[in-house]
Amino acid sequence: MKSLLNAADREAILARLDRLGPDAERRWGRMSVGGMLCHLDDAFLAVLGERPADRSPRLFERTVLRWIAVSTPVPWPKGVQTTEACDQERGGTQPTDFATDRARLGQDALRFVSAIDSDRLSHSIFGKMSAAEWGRWGYRHMDHHLRQFSA
Repeated sequence: MKSLLNAADREAILARLDRLGPDAERRWGRMSVGGMLCHLDDAFLAVLGERPADRSPRLFERTVLRWIAVSTPVPWPKGVQTTEACDQERGGTQPTDFATDRARLGQDALRFVSAIDSDRLSHSIFGKMSAAEWGRWGYRHMDHHLRQFSA
């Protein structure tokens, strides 16, 4: 399974990010391409403890839902509402300059990878995870939203 911990997978997904343009049209959902960049960046920053977590994980989410989302090849459903801290319509970071937002996401994704072995990482839905789970989650989250914009 693909993971941000695997150098080839990480380089491939960052190359997809670099090819993404400001005129990319969404295939589903409501967020703009700039909003998607900020959403992904907010998610990495929240896990790193640099954005507030607006909820605590529930038992079902940190066990069953996490296993499905991280450990299976089941595609993530489209249109699932995110947490308030990562939702650009409810409290997430607003897009600014596309190239700046895209570069910041790439840098923060790499900072996230560097911190994967840290015990301080926690996800507001899935809770604490192993390094392998973090690598999978980061890859799958980016892949899901890059596919949303055909990248």
